[in-house]
Amino acid sequence: MRTALLALLALFPLLHPDAAGRRVTTAAPKFEGDMAAGEGPSWDPAGYLYFVGQNRISRRTLDGKVEIYRDHVDGPNGSLVDPEGRLLVTEAGARRVTRTQRNGDITVLADRYEGKRFNSPNDLALDRQGRVYFTDPRYGNRDSMELPVEGVYRIDAPQSVTRVLAAPDVDRPNGILVSPDDRYLYIADNNNNTVGGTRKLWRFDLKPDGTADPRSRKLIFDWRNARGPDGLKMDRKGMLFVAAGLNRPNPPAETADEFKGGIYVLSPAGDLVEFIPIPRDEVTNCAFGGRDLKTLFITAGGSLWSVRVRTEGLVSSIVERK
Repeated sequence: MRTALLALLALFPLLHPDAAGRRVTTAAPKFEGDMAAGEGPSWDPAGYLYFVGQNRISRRTLDGKVEIYRDHVDGPNGSLVDPEGRLLVTEAGARRVTRTQRNGDITVLADRYEGKRFNSPNDLALDRQGRVYFTDPRYGNRDSMELPVEGVYRIDAPQSVTRVLAAPDVDRPNGILVSPDDRYLYIADNNNNTVGGTRKLWRFDLKPDGTADPRSRKLIFDWRNARGPDGLKMDRKGMLFVAAGLNRPNPPAETADEFKGGIYVLSPAGDLVEFIPIPRDEVTNCAFGGRDLKTLFITAGGSLWSVRVRTEGLVSSIVERK
């Protein structure tokens, strides 16, 4: 693993000279194996990395100590820390989006649209006005779906929800990102468990009122018939870091083996600039963090990995982003 990453340094400028993909989770009595790092990494400038798995939200300190932050959470998936230090989480099993205060108080930001329960909220992002955007796909069994579409939504205030995108503009939206200037909305469209399903990263123009223009849809990258894009982040130079790919084909839906599992670093135009291989399937998400915001944390196969990069990442919790 280290050899592969060091070889990349000779070709590409984005990885730090001491870069090495390293597992950073350790098994502890509270955790069953290392499956607690399944998804949703997010950085808190107070010195915590949050991540989710096994129906709990955990956090890791700068010195590597891991503790349970919230337990008995029904299917947590995406997370982010807002500029006020509150933790926002998509709870796929509970079919809602919540916000947890520093003191532990929980607010349900959204659990229904037009009176119907969401499918399984997956990932979320913030704009400069503090509005929350989230995706609502449904993977697996679809019998309990109340909404007829898998869409993208915006929360303006608790229980004030607007649908931003739906079919045919997106197929099965998963990862989501708002550009730091609020000009663009990126959607990882990943219908990876359907033969012929979409596995593309789209970019849409985002209007000042928080609506997306479907006519502006631009293809950034296509993983074709491999495992498509999941979570994504952006650094201060506008480079996109996208979790995608699979180390072993998973037929019949995921048959291509040219897109290995890892982080795909894409230019704003969609050129593949770098690839950071991660040997554990599935690579689900990533987040910048650490004291200098130059450590990229990656969730894959229930474990947590890290790699050093040269450029600071954009972090929703940093107030200067406003």
